[in-house]
Amino acid sequence: MDTIARNWAATLERIRLAAEGAARNPGDIEVVAVTKTRTAQETEAAILCGAAAVGENRVQEAETKKPLVLGKAAWHFIGHLQSNKAAKAVALFDLVQSVDSVRLARALSRNAGDADRVQDILVQVNTAGAAGQSGVDTDALMTMLEEVASLDHVRVRGLMTIGAHSPDERQVRSCFVALRAALEKVGRAGFPNMDMRYLSMGMSSDFEWAIAEGANMLRLGTSIFGPRHP
Repeated sequence: MDTIARNWAATLERIRLAAEGAARNPGDIEVVAVTKTRTAQETEAAILCGAAAVGENRVQEAETKKPLVLGKAAWHFIGHLQSNKAAKAVALFDLVQSVDSVRLARALSRNAGDADRVQDILVQVNTAGAAGQSGVDTDALMTMLEEVASLDHVRVRGLMTIGAHSPDERQVRSCFVALRAALEKVGRAGFPNMDMRYLSMGMSSDFEWAIAEGANMLRLGTSIFGPRHP
């Protein structure tokens, strides 16, 4: 657990340097500690270090792990979510970052309504244009949001993307540029029932580039916990 504390401090320093290099306030950037395959004890350690949010990729793993974590943090779902697991997602997560279809948004809204709450979501955008990657296409985003805006029990808080899986900085950063431009376009549209606050982009391999392009929410696993367990 000492390793997690050292990694956390080193990661915050990298965030500070990247933010200052982009003339930004490091305090405006939120970190989601990605706890996929990590134990409850590792998750707890990250929270004790200062992680205000943890991110899980699988509903079943979160369902097992969350009751064992005593530290207080927001729980985010960041993986691909099937509509038939929307009820469990509403029960477990404060924010669902990976909403990529109107069908899923409707399922979340319906189940949130049954629970007498409003589910915060981000819309995942496929800025890399990768065939195997989840997310709504950039050219279909506005049409999707027009429909999502009419749902009573979800609130869109921003957009999320995964940068291109490439060592080419320009290619990766172009994904982040595209998401920032999409957020600005949505903001100008003035959709109701939306608070477009978050640009969730940047992972352990590329978060400095994401910060340079405006990210204010990072999803970091390896940089905090070290290499993932088998």
